[in-house]
Amino acid sequence: MNIYADRGNLLMLERRCAWRGIGFELIASGLGERLDPDAGDLFYIGGGQDRDQRLCAEDLIETKREALHAAAGRDAVVLGVCGGYQLLGRSYTLDEERIPGVGLLDVETVREGGRLIGNVAIEVRLADTEGARVLAGFENHGGRTRLGERQEPLGRVLSGYGNDGTSGVEGAIAGNTIGTYLHGPLLPKNAWFADWLIARALAIEPDELVELDDALERDAHLSARRAAGI
Repeated sequence: MNIYADRGNLLMLERRCAWRGIGFELIASGLGERLDPDAGDLFYIGGGQDRDQRLCAEDLIETKREALHAAAGRDAVVLGVCGGYQLLGRSYTLDEERIPGVGLLDVETVREGGRLIGNVAIEVRLADTEGARVLAGFENHGGRTRLGERQEPLGRVLSGYGNDGTSGVEGAIAGNTIGTYLHGPLLPKNAWFADWLIARALAIEPDELVELDDALERDAHLSARRAAGI
C-alpha cells in the first residue's frame, strides 16, 4: 500500500544511507509474491484505503505472515504506518467484517465514528536514545486502535488524537516492530527517527552513524511540531 507520501519515507531512508555510504536496496513485494525473511534489514508497510487493506490483508496472511514473523524474530525492523499499522495487529473490524492481521502487535482496530484527522505530536522513549523525544506528523484514520493488556504504546500523545482519541497514547512497539498513525510523511519530518530505524536495522547505536548536516531536516521537524501546537 502506498498513500500519504509513503514513498517519501522510503526515499528518506535511501538518501540518509547514501549520504553515509551505507548500501541500500529497495525491493517491492506485490500481491501474491512470497517474502524472503532474510532479504532485508527493514520491512515497511504503508497506508491504504479500505479496499486496498482487504486485498493486502488476505495476501499478508496467505503469503507473507510467516516471513514477517521470521524477520521480526531475528530482530529485523518492521514498520507499519496507518493502514500498515492496523494490519500488523491481530485484526481490523470494518462494518461487520473482521479482517485478520499479521499479529506482530497485540492491537485490535475497529472502524467506528468519524475520522480522526489533524496534526499530531507524541512523546516517545526509545531504546538507545537518551530521554524523551518528539515525533510529529499528520493523522487521518477512521479506525480506533486499542492495545492489548501488555502491549506497549509507541508514545504519549502531546497533541492530536492518537490511537483512538481517548486513551492518550499513539502507536505500538514490540522490539523492532513499530506501528504508528503518523504520516504526512513520517520520516522526512523526523530525521532523528529515520536514523534510529537505520541504526536498529544495522544493529548499531544511533551515535555510531556518521553525523549529517541536518539544518533543513531540523526546520522540517520544527515546522511539523509548530503545526501540532508543540
